[in-house]
Amino acid sequence: MPNLLAVPFSFSQSSLQDYSDCQRRFELRHIQQLHWPAEETAPALENEKRQQEGQFFHRLAQQALIGLPLDKLSPLASGEHLSRWWLNFSQAFFPITEKSLSGARLLMETSLSMPLGGHRLVAKFDLLAIHGNKITIYDWKTYHKRPKNEWMKVRLQTRVYPFLVASAAAHLNGGQPLAPEQVEMVYWYTDFPAEPAIFAYTKSQFERDQADLATLVERISNQQEFPLTRDEQKCAFCAYRSYCSRGQQAGHWQDAEVEAEAENAIEINFEQINEIEF
Repeated sequence: MPNLLAVPFSFSQSSLQDYSDCQRRFELRHIQQLHWPAEETAPALENEKRQQEGQFFHRLAQQALIGLPLDKLSPLASGEHLSRWWLNFSQAFFPITEKSLSGARLLMETSLSMPLGGHRLVAKFDLLAIHGNKITIYDWKTYHKRPKNEWMKVRLQTRVYPFLVASAAAHLNGGQPLAPEQVEMVYWYTDFPAEPAIFAYTKSQFERDQADLATLVERISNQQEFPLTRDEQKCAFCAYRSYCSRGQQAGHWQDAEVEAEAENAIEINFEQINEIEF
């Protein structure tokens, strides 16, 4: 059976994470583009409500960072979870960041793309802060539980995002190149405002990511069969579990927030992507 991957294909951290978690899931979702009705988490309504509030939090944070007054935005944060997240943001994150990033150029909801192995590597960033000789990547996480830093470190997002920004550093910094050591990644957890996860980047990590991502894209491009994961625990949070005869019951959303981050949450508009030039 020939590989039907579109050329060029736009690889994101989410699609690469799908492949890492289950190659069959990657094939069904991104190659066959199969829509399967199984719920990813249960109870579905609670999970959907939380996702909607998470999306609205991202919009409020963006509006605050472009300069809209917090007192005008606060009445909009009326959801069960959203009101708590917004209080943490306005009292913990925003005042500190506003001071520390004074004079920085802030890019909100910015997408970047670069060529990779005949395809594209793409990402959408919640916030890029370019200040002095440093670029900080901020990503908001509305997880019910705070993941361990060791776990987040090996996620594809923690590799793809700094790699893309380090590759685009001159493009983002007015033509002035920056070393990978001048890039850092910060996950800010809305329910754990005093416990951000901060990951410094290095030249050696950049080189590993460059080689590993190129190898991964080449392998996917040439692959003929996409087997199911051997870790059936992941199937509890997958919409294709019944299609693959891996059970009917969805896992509980509180145990699956990270596993169930949906590709459609990225909402990348390819017409507005800043293409990195080399």
